[in-house]
Amino acid sequence: MSTPHGIVYVLDDDPEMVKALTRLLRARRFEVRGYTSVHDFLEACRPEDTSCLVLDVAMPELDGLQLQQHLTRQGMIIPIIFLTGHGDIPTSVRAIKAGATDFLTKPVDAALLVGAVHAALRIAENRRQAAAESEAWKARLASLTPRQREVMEHIVAGQLNKQIAFDLGTGEQNIKLHRAQIMRKMGVDSLAELVRIAERLGIGT
Repeated sequence: MSTPHGIVYVLDDDPEMVKALTRLLRARRFEVRGYTSVHDFLEACRPEDTSCLVLDVAMPELDGLQLQQHLTRQGMIIPIIFLTGHGDIPTSVRAIKAGATDFLTKPVDAALLVGAVHAALRIAENRRQAAAESEAWKARLASLTPRQREVMEHIVAGQLNKQIAFDLGTGEQNIKLHRAQIMRKMGVDSLAELVRIAERLGIGT
């Protein structure tokens, strides 16, 4: 199994645990950055990077669940693998419901941790790619004229050219021209693809 690209942040208030986890993951060819302080981690973490966080539940500054909530409020949606020495089912359920990708108990099994990190980095990469696609689609949408944007909204609502022409008080040939320009500017070849992109951008919903 190839090692996915990305940064693995390790955050635990126990320096020996950080050292051990860092050594373990680096031996599996992951790029690892270890911290014992929430403040230091927050200073270093860059949300634009593909990354995941191996996070201790019990820490003195903020506990793991509180940090998870803080990151979410800040828009830093990073896959989190929780580690705990005294985990319980309600805590793990809360963590997973809040978006954690895994919840492991200490002493953690090396194979389980490595598998969890692989999965978390793949989730992070998929999210990064989806965000990049959305930004590209937003830029294409911004290239449309106000009239083309109006026509597009009618198209994705399922209207035919003649219906759109009637609603907008113009000729059907004009709508055909607008439709062709919209497809070209949005970089799509089919109506289904245009509808899918429109849904992702919140158009027609």
